[in-house]
Amino acid sequence: MLMNSCAISLLDDFPDIVFAYGVSDEYSFVFKKSSQIYKRRASKILSTCVSLFSSTYVMKWAEFFPNKPLKYAPSFDGRVVLYPTVAHVHDYLSWRQVDCHINNQYNTCLWTLVKSGKTNEEAQKFLKGTQKQEKNEILFQQFGINYNTLPPMFRKGSCVFREEVHEISKSKKVKKKVVVDHCDIICPGDMHFWNEHPYILSDDQ
Repeated sequence: MLMNSCAISLLDDFPDIVFAYGVSDEYSFVFKKSSQIYKRRASKILSTCVSLFSSTYVMKWAEFFPNKPLKYAPSFDGRVVLYPTVAHVHDYLSWRQVDCHINNQYNTCLWTLVKSGKTNEEAQKFLKGTQKQEKNEILFQQFGINYNTLPPMFRKGSCVFREEVHEISKSKKVKKKVVVDHCDIICPGDMHFWNEHPYILSDDQ
């Protein structure tokens, strides 16, 4: 939740950021294709985004962990990657979400096995070579856990974007509100999200 709040702050401060995807301690930010922010200087964009994210993390820490003092200054690294087409951006974000699925399912199985009495090494050895369906069966048959009912934030990651809000008035204005959602964005298997929000990666921002 703290990481998501930091991501929201970046979208609030940088209108050119049109989408963000986060899982665990990692966040990816997508700038609109026509962005001219900082004259498209990669080092300036990176340093500003990382420093704002880090400082926001510190400022918001007590809001999410009021009884747990921050023991040391956090730091985040980053890099700038230029993708030539929207299709490449889709592929990148799909890969990030697939990675989220794989890691979360494995970690869920691992720590459930450890809690049941196995050592870390025993749990790792037990899971070695298992596929997605096998892990689901381990969770359900041995522990009564239906993986698909676990919180979507952990299974799917967090998507941060501006949702169009249509005002009911004579002017029929369309406003955009920054929201966090935990939805499927994997392409080309599921284009529902992108079909519902075509304006996100459109250059008509």
